[in-house]
Amino acid sequence: MLLRLLFVLLIALNIAVAAWLLLGDSGTRAADPNDGNVPKLKLLTELPEPPAAGASAPASPATPEASASAPLPPPAMTTPAAPATAAPLPKPAIAQPKVQAEAPPVSTATAPTSPRRSYRCLALGPFPNQVDLRAARTAIASRTVRSRQRQEQTSESRGWRVFLPAQATRELALAQAKRLEAKGIKDYFVVTAAGELQNSVALGLFHDPANARKRRDEVVAAGFPARMSERTETTPVWWLDVVVPDEAGADIRRSIRTPGITARSTGCF
Repeated sequence: MLLRLLFVLLIALNIAVAAWLLLGDSGTRAADPNDGNVPKLKLLTELPEPPAAGASAPASPATPEASASAPLPPPAMTTPAAPATAAPLPKPAIAQPKVQAEAPPVSTATAPTSPRRSYRCLALGPFPNQVDLRAARTAIASRTVRSRQRQEQTSESRGWRVFLPAQATRELALAQAKRLEAKGIKDYFVVTAAGELQNSVALGLFHDPANARKRRDEVVAAGFPARMSERTETTPVWWLDVVVPDEAGADIRRSIRTPGITARSTGCF
């Protein structure tokens, strides 16, 4: 097997060398000075003598004997050419930074001035819940510069009540209630729940303060120290503080659909 492989390689090398010899020698050969097409060199002494100045006709050709006896002119001395001096290289041009001409100053007296926009800060509310507040905030978002929400506690009136002051014990309160009944005063009850009104006698709860005053005066006329007070309850409310342009103040209020909402000036933030 090895001998076969060496034999194949040897044949391949022979083919490659033959192809190189036939096809690879594509260069041109140097010219031989003995070839007929190449002109021969001549010395200066071999050149013919130039004709004398003022001669009207060329001299007859000299015979070989005369030319042999005539003295040879000295060989022409060629002066070696002076070496060419290298021309000085041009200096590289240095790029100068471009200086932009400054624009002439604009006169402040003729320059147009844009009017400054003024703003105001408003407090919108009170909103009874955050749902109404978010709806209002979305409705006026395009006309506000910035906004924020805050929560406050407020006391709301839940009506008016008429009552007799609290007694020291429950028994005293029950005895007072019996005296009321003896005077023909109905619609009462003794408060037993813990608190500031415990052991007091409640005489009614009214939404209209006029009706509450009438009930109080009736019990006072019967000889009892009836009192009247407003029933309040603390509830949370929400306010929306906004910063708006001066001209947008009226549109802000009209864009809010929640009833009872007011717009008042407040400190800016």
